[in-house]
Amino acid sequence: MMKFLINLLVSAAAVFVAAYFLPGVSVDGFITAIIVALVLGLINAFIRPVVVILTLPINILTLGLFTFIINALLVLLVTMIVPGFVVNGILWAIIFSIGVTVVRTVFSMMVSED
Repeated sequence: MMKFLINLLVSAAAVFVAAYFLPGVSVDGFITAIIVALVLGLINAFIRPVVVILTLPINILTLGLFTFIINALLVLLVTMIVPGFVVNGILWAIIFSIGVTVVRTVFSMMVSED
């Protein structure tokens, strides 16, 4: 349970930091960032695998680059679900998804229990 909470807080911090640096993304506060991280995690756990399998042929043709579009569309889905989280278009969603991944990786390396 503690590892789940740490991962949730790291993800929320990544969302908050990425939204701070990207002008096309806004988050109302840290509580909203926690909700965004939770909803994004649930969507990545349940919806993303199905979408990736359904779009496998186009993903193979684009050598995996279509995954960026999938991630952006899932971020836009989160904007429809969570009030207080706004992403201005698919380009900002792609950049946000890359930014969250980078920030989350850096935070995870700092928090890791090696």
